[in-house]
Amino acid sequence: MRPNIVDQVDQTFWLIMGISIFLLALITVVMIYFVYKYNRKRHPVAENIEGNTTLEIVWTIIPVILVLIMFFVSWSGFKNMRDVPKDAMVVTVTGQMWKWTFEYDNKKKSDTLFLPANTNVKFEIKSVDVNHSFFLPAFRTKEDAIPGRVNHYWIRTNEPEVYYAACAEYCGLNHSYMYAPVIVIPEKKFIEWKNYTPPDTTKSVTSVTKTDSLKTDTLKTGTLNSLNKDTLRTGSVKSDSIKQKSVKQDTLKSK
Repeated sequence: MRPNIVDQVDQTFWLIMGISIFLLALITVVMIYFVYKYNRKRHPVAENIEGNTTLEIVWTIIPVILVLIMFFVSWSGFKNMRDVPKDAMVVTVTGQMWKWTFEYDNKKKSDTLFLPANTNVKFEIKSVDVNHSFFLPAFRTKEDAIPGRVNHYWIRTNEPEVYYAACAEYCGLNHSYMYAPVIVIPEKKFIEWKNYTPPDTTKSVTSVTKTDSLKTDTLKTGTLNSLNKDTLRTGSVKSDSIKQKSVKQDTLKSK
């Protein structure tokens, strides 16, 4: 049976976290010990400490072993993620500013990712504009969507549940709105949805983009209008000043 990707990612995370915490604690304890032992009060005169070959070999070999362990554990998970099962259902994922579109083998498209329960699924990931990153937090998987290239990974769905997909790479103004529902349903319902609902349920780019752009345009227009008004006011002030000067000159001449 294939290893579970979620379990592999979690085990790798906790392994690296555990090693990091252990090393942090060890270094902190040693540092405090040396601060106490070699402080100025206990050693008013500095001493020359000779090197220790054995110690240097130990603190070189142990970190190398730890790094190799982390590498091989991570590599085994990555290899499993790339080794797609032959029976996997293929879904094409297309990223664009700022939405995801999912296309199935019968050319049906949707903004919502519907998947059958307990099924292997392969995602072929691409982009039509800028770089995105297709991230499924619940399945611990993430892959970049790059224009002109198709990336992939696979997951195995569980029991019916609702998740979400996100973009994990900044892609412009509304990057934070680039989410899509991921709905895992029983296989029978999925087949009905896939074959008997309208062939294309894709909506236009989110209205949030339009709203934000309208707000931006309004702000820009308001700023320009206020600048024009200020300019007109300034011009009128200057004109009034010139008139006042001319009045003063006429008064002097008459005197």
